[in-house]
Amino acid sequence: MRRTPLTLAVSAALVAGTALGLAPAAQAAEAGETAGTGIRFVDIAGEGGTVLKANVVTPAGSTDSTRHPLIVLPTSWAMPQIEYLAQAKKLADSGYIVVSYNSRGFWQSGGEIETAGPKDIADASKVIDWALANTGADPAHIGMAGVSYGAGISLLAAAHDPRIKAVAALSGWADLIESIYSGRTQHLQAAALLGGAGYLTGRPGPELQKILGDFLSSNLDKEEDMIAWGRKRSPAEQLDRINANGAAIMLGNAWGDTIFPPNQYASFFEKLTGPKRLEFRPGDHATAEATGLFGLPNDTWTSAHRWFDRHLKGVDNGIDREQPVQLKSRSANGYEGYADWKSVHANQRKFDLGGTQRVWANIDSGANGGITLLTNALDQFLRTPPVVSVPLLPRAFAGVWQSERYDTPQRVRGTVKVHTTVSSTKESGTLVAYLYDVGPLGVGKLVSNAPYTFHDRTPGKPFGVDLELFSTAYDVPAGHRLALVVDTVDPLYIEHNPTGAQLTFSSPSADPSYVSVPLRKE
Repeated sequence: MRRTPLTLAVSAALVAGTALGLAPAAQAAEAGETAGTGIRFVDIAGEGGTVLKANVVTPAGSTDSTRHPLIVLPTSWAMPQIEYLAQAKKLADSGYIVVSYNSRGFWQSGGEIETAGPKDIADASKVIDWALANTGADPAHIGMAGVSYGAGISLLAAAHDPRIKAVAALSGWADLIESIYSGRTQHLQAAALLGGAGYLTGRPGPELQKILGDFLSSNLDKEEDMIAWGRKRSPAEQLDRINANGAAIMLGNAWGDTIFPPNQYASFFEKLTGPKRLEFRPGDHATAEATGLFGLPNDTWTSAHRWFDRHLKGVDNGIDREQPVQLKSRSANGYEGYADWKSVHANQRKFDLGGTQRVWANIDSGANGGITLLTNALDQFLRTPPVVSVPLLPRAFAGVWQSERYDTPQRVRGTVKVHTTVSSTKESGTLVAYLYDVGPLGVGKLVSNAPYTFHDRTPGKPFGVDLELFSTAYDVPAGHRLALVVDTVDPLYIEHNPTGAQLTFSSPSADPSYVSVPLRKE
C-alpha cells in the first residue's frame, strides 16, 4: 500500500532531533546572562505528583504581597524549560509574573509524553495552582501562551480551566487530524519529525508509540482509533467549552506551516465567539516566532504582549479596535486587516480544468511541496518558493491545466479550492494538487498544495473530489498565469498508490471541474 520508504521518515526524524538538540545549548547561555533578574528554577507537582521542571520570572522589586497578572508558558515539543526566558524577561519587565514549565515527558520533567492528553491539561491547572500559592500572581488575571505544543496545550487548558482569561496560541493546532492527516493522507515528514524529536528528547508513552507506529505504517485497520485519539487532543472538539469560558484568544501561524497548516486555525477562529484575533505571516512551523525566542524584535510576540496587556491589564492600546484578522503576504510588505476570515476570500475567480488527462501513479513528476521546516523558511526570508518548469513536467505522470494570462496582478488570499472528477484503475490512491504562479518563460513558483487519498473505490468508476489547498497570501504579477498540477508522489506525504495504478481526471458537462481562486478585493 505505502511505497514511500520508511527510511525517509527515520532520516527526517534524526535530522529534526539533532537540530532541536542544539537549541538548549544556545539558549542556556542566555539563561546564564539573565540569572540575576528575578529568575527562579523550581519543581512543580503536576497531575498525579509528576515533577515538572519550571522557572519563575518576576517583576523587579516585586514581593508575594504585590499582585501581578500571571502568564503560564508550557514548552514546545522537545524544547527545554528555558525556551521562553527571553520573552519571560520582557513580560516580567512590563509587570507580569511568568511561569514556564517543561511539558511532562520531556527533558527533566517526569512522566511520559501524553501529546496534549488529559494529564497535560491537568498539569496546566496544577501550575496555575502552584503560582497562586507561591507567587504574587493575581487569580483574576491569568493568561497562557506557547509555541507549537505549548499553543495546543494552552487552548485545551482554556477549555477546562475558566481562570484562564487570555491565550496567545502561536504556530499551534486546533484540529490535530486536519493538521497531520488532511485529505486522509499522512503527513510523513511532519509525523517523523515530531516522533523522532520526541524519542530523542523525551519518553513517549505506550499510547503515543502505538499511534505513531500505526500512523507511519499506514495501518488502516486502526484508522478510527487514530482519529479518535487526535480528536481528544483537538481544541476544535472543545469549542463549546472554550466559548463558554470566554477567554480572549489570539491565534498566530505561518502560511507555510508544514506541521500545522493554517486552514484548521482559520476554521477554528471563525467559530470562536469571545474576543479573538488571527494573524498569518510567511514562514514554516514556528519560524514566525523564532527570532522572538532569542529576544530579537518580532511582530508575533509584539502582538502577543499587546493582547495580554489589553485583556489581562486593561491597557487601552487599541488592539481590540483593529481588524481582528491580520495577514502579511508572502510576496509583499505590510499587513492587511479584515473583519473576519470570510472577508479574506469573499472574491472568487475560477478557471476550468477542461478535457481529460491520465497520469500513471508512483512516479514523482518533479512537482513537490519541498522539505518540512526548510523550504517555507527560505520562502519567508528570501522569497524563494519551490519552482518547476511547467512546460517540461512529464505529462505521463502529471496533469497540468493553466489559466489565461492575467492583465493585472492577482492577489491570492485565503483558501484555493479544487473540484474535479477522478477515476482510478485501482481501489486506492493518492493525488497531490499544486497551484503555481507561472511566468512568461514557463517557470512555476509554488503558491500552495494539498494531498488527497481515497480507499475502497470501484476501479473505473468516476467520483467527485473536492480539495482545499493550504491557505495562503500570494501576489501573482501581471503577465503571469496560474497552473494547477496534479501528480501522485510527494516526499512530504505517504502515498497509497498500488503498483501500475493510473488516474484519470475528467470534466463532465453536468459537473465541470474547476479551480476557485480567492482574490483580495481592490
